[in-house]
Amino acid sequence: MNPEHFKLLEEARRALPDGFKTELSGDIIVMQASPSAIHQLNLSKIRKQFDRHVPAGYIDTGNTDLASPQTAKVRNPDLTYLPEDAMTTTESSVPAELALIAVEIVSPSNPENDWVGKLRDYPQMGIPLYLLIDARQKTVTLFSEPANNRYRMREDAEFGEPVHLPPPFSFTLDTSTLHPY
Repeated sequence: MNPEHFKLLEEARRALPDGFKTELSGDIIVMQASPSAIHQLNLSKIRKQFDRHVPAGYIDTGNTDLASPQTAKVRNPDLTYLPEDAMTTTESSVPAELALIAVEIVSPSNPENDWVGKLRDYPQMGIPLYLLIDARQKTVTLFSEPANNRYRMREDAEFGEPVHLPPPFSFTLDTSTLHPY
């Protein structure tokens, strides 16, 4: 995408009203309302498990824009882990390829954004792991090994079944405490 075109879309995205989560996927600006309490509860349960296994020098962050100008994408995962040094900027976004993982809790009002759009965008943006929690279906899916603009590996589990996180996290995620919608 032409860098000037990307810049215009990014300016338009940033000018949208507060109270919405906004992202770019090519020429599309994606808007979502603020998440529900149960969404935040599930996210907290996931974050606490990851925090015990995060590599040194990385911090957890939610609602940080991950930008990939070369792919014309800006996505904002519910949870990601970035180098602490990357967070010392006054910019509103950081390079997507620095993220260790993107964690999303599926939005009941727009599940296609997580299951289609982000599943397409995250490997193109260079994000090595994508963990997708679908509280509507009571499932957890881990996508890994990005190659040729897609994830090559997929592990599916139902709430209550373990999910094995590869390095750099290297732990088994307990999904038994997650709550369905």
